[in-house]
Amino acid sequence: MHQDLSRFRLPHNFRGRSAITVQLWWFVQATFFQCSPQFAYGFRRWILRCFGAKVGSGVIIRPSATITYPWKLSIGNFSWIGDDVVLYSLGEIVIGDNAVVSQRSYICTGDHDYTKSDFPIRSRTITIGSEAWVAADVFVAPGVSIGQGSIIGARSSVFSDMPAGWLCMGYPCKAVKPRMSHEHTI
Repeated sequence: MHQDLSRFRLPHNFRGRSAITVQLWWFVQATFFQCSPQFAYGFRRWILRCFGAKVGSGVIIRPSATITYPWKLSIGNFSWIGDDVVLYSLGEIVIGDNAVVSQRSYICTGDHDYTKSDFPIRSRTITIGSEAWVAADVFVAPGVSIGQGSIIGARSSVFSDMPAGWLCMGYPCKAVKPRMSHEHTI
């Protein structure tokens, strides 16, 4: 089999909004969102909500974060999205309460089916549980769930689900040890 990109077609309503809405979002993101002062967290939450994102209270989103389609994004209360994070939301991204996605991480809900010659695009939901911490420069692949309270170590690549309450790291990412060992409990 060979890859024939002349046969590629974007699925109907893949973006979830009209082309005009998509272009308007990209303009607003490149101007008002990214040019807003660091401390303007409420303003950025408001902009995202205007475009259909579900954003909880107290959420901190840095102005350099990039969100492809905010209407496919849900962020719980008091969660943080760091500098230069990419939320490539071709599919749904669900982030729980008190979760952290640190700087330069790439949360990728879209890929292509390489087994078909027309190379169709597809999307799969990513879930990051409450109290999880995705450390700096982590790649999270389409369809992955990161369990509640897990830590994903810096520069890890996550291609499969990670269990709740574990320190996970590596390429590919694997669960290494419980987040809280018996030595640290009272």
